[in-house]
Amino acid sequence: MNSWNIVTQIRRRISEEEGVVRKQAALRIALCHPSPYSAAMSSLGYQAIYREIHHHPGASAERAFLPEDSREYRKNRVPILTYESETPLAEFPVVAFSIAYELELTGMLEMLDLSGIPLLRQNRTGRHPLILAGGPLTQSNAEILAPFVDLIILGEGEDLIHDFLHAAASTRRDELLSVFSRTPGCYVPGMTADFPEPARVPDGRLPAISQILTKNMVLSSMFLVEAERGCSRSCAFCVMRCAASGGMRLVPTEKVFGLIPEGARRVGLVGAAVTDHPRIEELVRKIVESGREIGLSSLRADRLNKELVQLLAQGGYKTLTTASDGASQRLRDLVDRRITERHLINAAKLVRDTGLQRLKLYMMIGLPGETMEDIDELIRFSIDLSGIAPLVLSISPFVAKRNTPMNGEPFEAIPLLNLKLSAIRDGLKGKVEIKPASTRWAWVEYKLAQGGESAGLAAMDAWKSGGNFSSWKHAFAQREA
Repeated sequence: MNSWNIVTQIRRRISEEEGVVRKQAALRIALCHPSPYSAAMSSLGYQAIYREIHHHPGASAERAFLPEDSREYRKNRVPILTYESETPLAEFPVVAFSIAYELELTGMLEMLDLSGIPLLRQNRTGRHPLILAGGPLTQSNAEILAPFVDLIILGEGEDLIHDFLHAAASTRRDELLSVFSRTPGCYVPGMTADFPEPARVPDGRLPAISQILTKNMVLSSMFLVEAERGCSRSCAFCVMRCAASGGMRLVPTEKVFGLIPEGARRVGLVGAAVTDHPRIEELVRKIVESGREIGLSSLRADRLNKELVQLLAQGGYKTLTTASDGASQRLRDLVDRRITERHLINAAKLVRDTGLQRLKLYMMIGLPGETMEDIDELIRFSIDLSGIAPLVLSISPFVAKRNTPMNGEPFEAIPLLNLKLSAIRDGLKGKVEIKPASTRWAWVEYKLAQGGESAGLAAMDAWKSGGNFSSWKHAFAQREA
């Protein structure tokens, strides 16, 4: 792919989008997502901030993404360009990143480097863009971003982004950073003493909705809208648990449905616990009966019933996806998951009885205190479920996150995790499809999730050394020495 092909790809993608905003404004923001285009455009938070910036008088947003193949950009000496005007990032006064989770940190570093912007905050001057960061990562561990960014908005940014835009349009950078170092919900590295509580917008600001639809996103041409925000549950491993998120904040079904564009043929209801919405069946029925396909971001097994699953099947579902998380009932109880074998058996029966193709379960291994007896129970119970409906297990190692009761819990040794995965594969061979996540990359995620600024610097070292697992191990060892 040469430089012309890179520009052509951008133009082709934008020609296939609906809802792009083009606005002449004195303050132009490069709004970046450190993941490739198809994944980034399926992020409701990213799209919501795009909308908010355009709603602000005198400000506009132009999108930029991590390339699918950065080597082509380097070989052809092409900087990261925005989609709306094909302007290099380095020419914007503000470059803002929405970062979902720890492993996207290197995507941000790649985008800055390709744009000729120094990675480290201390190496930039007033002629470089101000680097702003926000997104879901700030709910757990924003500290790893501190060496690289000038300002972090923690938590829900719909209101604070307007405060920032107002200040950025009329205030010198040093004054702006001084003000925001004392602003609740904001952190200025080197100036703010401690990380504040994440920001939370008034309930009346909900819901977030999509701005742009395209067939080229992972959730192809799907209009996304929040049915709720936060969670009413207390799962000990989850950043969005009730105590951290302030509980579930419901959006009235009439408001949700009223925001769906007439031409949207696919609708995704977004939230940490969508099926806990007390009127979820009514909302799903209304969407499906309007002739649209439906998607829900989270299905809790204890909230599934025949009517809801039939509606999902009518709305295009082929696979019913829910989470078990713990390998055994003992472990599910330990982390307060509140999902039992009875709930999961019911889910498998609903798959069978409604004609869906398969049941997919998200599963964690490596929880504290887990033994091979727990793995044996997982194998036994998975065989039972597969006798009811075809079963897929998506298995990930447990990664302890900050701002949860399980913060600080150790990561299980990689050889032991691999031994458990081998036992699961052998025990379920020919009966259950297994989709395991990488134990090595889960370890990297853990080190970043639990680390401070030095872990962020280790990510930079590893990225500079090629980004393979050996470079990550060496980088963490050097920074921790």
